[in-house]
Amino acid sequence: MTTINRVTVLGTGVLGSQIAFQTAYFGLEVTAYDISDEVLESAKARFTGLAGRYAREMTGGDADAALARITYTSDLAAAVADADLVIEAAPERLELKRDLYTQLGAVAPERTIFATNSSTLLPSALAGFTGRPDKFLALHFANEIWLHNTAEVMGTPQTDPAVFRTVADFATKIGMEPIEIKKEKAGYVLNSLLVPLLDAAGDLLVDGIAEPEMIDKTWRIGTGAPAGPFQIFDVVGLTTAYNIAAASDDPKRQAFAAHLKENFLDKGKLGVATGEGFYKYS
Repeated sequence: MTTINRVTVLGTGVLGSQIAFQTAYFGLEVTAYDISDEVLESAKARFTGLAGRYAREMTGGDADAALARITYTSDLAAAVADADLVIEAAPERLELKRDLYTQLGAVAPERTIFATNSSTLLPSALAGFTGRPDKFLALHFANEIWLHNTAEVMGTPQTDPAVFRTVADFATKIGMEPIEIKKEKAGYVLNSLLVPLLDAAGDLLVDGIAEPEMIDKTWRIGTGAPAGPFQIFDVVGLTTAYNIAAASDDPKRQAFAAHLKENFLDKGKLGVATGEGFYKYS
């Protein structure tokens, strides 16, 4: 079975950049891929910000050395040429991911394991497009992964058990707590618990029941949670929230997607990453 020493992360958004940096922080060589050099320039600033947070909030590693272990490319074939593991963190759109895996399967070495970080799509919806369903599974991380260090490992009926074990061991190697899921479940464990909360908050908003600040305040006081659902939306990113809601057949989810587009996405307010979403950030 492949020993994972070199990792490629496809996508340098909020979570993709965190996955890449966490992996590099624990000593592995990482290639960060995105669709253009312009996108990668923005990603470099995000990685620099992560290095600052790791330096302040983590011990036992060298954030500057982690930065030095990350290389950048917009050439997919070059990105995966030496990869033992490819972690896909592309936008949450089924056709986009299927197209990406079709391309990826044609250029990656035969030994390379593929893992999707999709938060809502079942890996079996993608496996047939990878060209190697036995070496494909889901590996899902929570946002701010250096603090909320779960790594949900979920295979399909076609996933080789040895591949599953290799990826679970990799998660441990990069400081994560592997959550081994016995069979496919949309939303895994974490989002099976979280998404109903976020959906309910969206319903309260679009139905005019209460404003985001009051909904969040109620949740924090009533449960002792450190953040309310709209604070969570801002951290996850409103583009991701929109993509998930827009893909639903539920009229209420569609209404929430329309609200996000009109009031936030069209105005460049995408959450913490842009300094403003439901809340403003310094």
